[in-house]
Amino acid sequence: MTPRPSRRPAPRPPEGTPAPAELARTARAQLAGAVRVARWADAALNPGRGRIGAAPDDKGTLSDATALRAAGELGLTPAQVRADWDTARLAGLIEVHGDSARPGWRLRAWDRDDSAVLRGWVALFDAWSIAHPGPDGREPAAVAEVVSAMPQVLSFLQLSAGPVPVEQLLDLLEQRVTELRTERCEVPYGPRAEPASADEAAAAAGTGGGADAEPGADEAPLPVLLDWALGALAAVGALTCADGHAELTPLGSWAVWVKLEQICVAAQSPAGNIEQSAEDMLRGCARLRPNAARAEYRAWLAARPVGSAVTELIEAARGEDALLRGLAFEALRVVGAPAEPDVRAVVTETPLRPYALLWLAEHDGHDPEDAHEVLTREEATWLWVDTAAAVADHGEAPLLVRHLEAAVQPTVPALLEEVRAVGHPRTVQVLVALAAAHPDPALAKAVRRAAFQVHTGGS
Repeated sequence: MTPRPSRRPAPRPPEGTPAPAELARTARAQLAGAVRVARWADAALNPGRGRIGAAPDDKGTLSDATALRAAGELGLTPAQVRADWDTARLAGLIEVHGDSARPGWRLRAWDRDDSAVLRGWVALFDAWSIAHPGPDGREPAAVAEVVSAMPQVLSFLQLSAGPVPVEQLLDLLEQRVTELRTERCEVPYGPRAEPASADEAAAAAGTGGGADAEPGADEAPLPVLLDWALGALAAVGALTCADGHAELTPLGSWAVWVKLEQICVAAQSPAGNIEQSAEDMLRGCARLRPNAARAEYRAWLAARPVGSAVTELIEAARGEDALLRGLAFEALRVVGAPAEPDVRAVVTETPLRPYALLWLAEHDGHDPEDAHEVLTREEATWLWVDTAAAVADHGEAPLLVRHLEAAVQPTVPALLEEVRAVGHPRTVQVLVALAAAHPDPALAKAVRRAAFQVHTGGS
């Protein structure tokens, strides 16, 4: 029998938390518009080819003609189509590749996989300040401080388990902003010589983290910024606001609890994986220890012809789930030499190239710890983002923070610059998740700013 991994008991959710299936139904309803537009694009634009058209601006925005066509066929306005398309991108339903896009793995799994639905909604929840940028013309430092302070406000709402007066939240926000400024040991000063532009204010809304300077006389009042933050969180379905009170929705309360407890859902028992498809087998092995996973791979491989097994593993690696991509190549390492022709054949496929090159280097006798030297800087950066996507989708927040240490770049600014340039379709989601997880407000701000700039195509 394959040994089971050791695991800590999962913390129990607060009493009254809806079942996952009910939460997923709510998330599906919240993202129904985004799913409808994503599916329309998948079916209407280059059907069957896995690629859907977008404007040739490397931003993934829809062309005017496409937005008008979608509006006519779906009974929406072009503005609604664009808004739903934007939501689909942030939720990982659509992934942008240069001047085109393709359906994300969450869209493919939408009807059958509640966890994919919930991950998609949490990705949108993490990106609330990007989905709904801060008020135009507001001091960017003040906007960034509010974004950085909102996790504490959300935690208070979650612990309150009911409606909370907005005035009470404003008091908490003021305290948290004061703490942030005190932690930075900043000394207040007068008005800025050059007021921030509207573009800078919008960018700051997506940065999170601490501000670079103390707000001046033109600082936006905190009540205005709190109203914006609560409105943006309400727009993504995390809370409701009525009669001067705010309250987390069941979905929002669950998401905040997940963040606070850093829940790691244990994988199902690997029993029976030998009869599963490659994708399901890999998912069953996702949280096994390396030795136990290799034993499971060997059992699965022994039950089928090696040629068809290798083909099935490579098809799983071509999927949208980055975790399965890495696990598929681990299983191919168990196959060994018979897999070499198939692995060598996928070196030209961008998503698989770094994995294939590492596999071939190890197969040719390189020490596994030195095999990464066969990758170019760009390939290593692509692999870093892809691995980070796997951690963001399936791991705990501290793992994503520690993943920074695996980057080949010597500094975070250098990493962000090269990550933006490499063009990985999950870049925005990875950076947003990293910003949400990192305890350093200043670093989180820089990462969230980079996510905003990638999302908007800015510099």
